[in-house]
Amino acid sequence: MQDHHDIRQDVRATIGARRDLGPEYEAALVESFVERLDSTIAARVRAELQATGYHPQQHYPHPQGPPPAPRRKGNGTVPIALGSLGLAIPLTAVAAEGGTVGILVAWGGIVVINIAHALGGLRHRD
Repeated sequence: MQDHHDIRQDVRATIGARRDLGPEYEAALVESFVERLDSTIAARVRAELQATGYHPQQHYPHPQGPPPAPRRKGNGTVPIALGSLGLAIPLTAVAAEGGTVGILVAWGGIVVINIAHALGGLRHRD
């Protein structure tokens, strides 16, 4: 699958840039990689929705678009945790090619995402 190849290239490029730039740029490199990964995932979801024939405007022809989703109780921690674990397995496999630094960069990104989600949940409760 082409997307997997692109992600592997992104991980390799991030690890290479970290080697060239040093640890002081690690946070910025991880953030950049996570943004590219988010874009890739969003594109896959859009492609899957289009492939299944789902078009939001057909279901909600109102000019305002679909109604807002009802607020659920809870903070969605379980889906984030499961998603992180699901991404951790292939990311670790790819990052292992970069050695310990690659694995640390991959897991660092996962940790940053989980911490950001947890802190965001705390802010919304206040």
